Amino acid sequence: MSDALNLPAELRERAGKGASRALRREGRVPAVIYGGKEEPTPIHVEEKLLVQQLGTGHFMNSIVMIEADGKKIRTLPKDVALHPVSDRPVHVDFLRLAKGSKIEVNVPVVFINEEASPGLKKGGVLNVVRHELELVCDGEKIPSEIEIDVTGLEVGDSIHFSAVTLPEGSESQITDRDFTIATVVAPSALKRAEGAAGEEEGEEGETEEGAEEAASEEQEEGGE
Repeated sequence: MSDALNLPAELRERAGKGASRALRREGRVPAVIYGGKEEPTPIHVEEKLLVQQLGTGHFMNSIVMIEADGKKIRTLPKDVALHPVSDRPVHVDFLRLAKGSKIEVNVPVVFINEEASPGLKKGGVLNVVRHELELVCDGEKIPSEIEIDVTGLEVGDSIHFSAVTLPEGSESQITDRDFTIATVVAPSALKRAEGAAGEEEGEEGETEEGAEEAASEEQEEGGE
């Protein structure tokens, strides 16, 4: 589980685009805390500290303790809006966590013991279908990642969700099927799949060129 992050904040006294722009000019990022059967709490946080926490790579799956107005509020980041050009954070949504609450999160998967996979040692490639798992977790037990052991896997083997051991307090959001997470494929099979995709694109291009040539010929004939 990711360690909880601490993020000092100040209450926002004014709302609106003008007030938000003024905060950003001062190096602050507007944010809001919502949920928990309470009224939304508008706040602003220091941009530099927020960027540092975003850089940890697990910000969205971490409990964030927000300190504002002399109180500590336990939250989970739900959305970070970024500027389309500079990628600077311009707004953050935090979900207020009540004790014992269940939350939906996307948790990254990490594959271990690749050296113990005969298929990979023979030159096979791990084709990852899902890089994250959609889980429902206890608010106090959010895993930072899910480890998947590939020991013993041969070329052609697949890893399905049913083979994954989740930590206590976590379960899948997807309950109607046993989905594939990754497969071990031969390099030649991967190349064939890529080649087939390339051929399809080429055929589409030829068809478009043929149509353009035909249209051009008709225009020439009409002009004559």
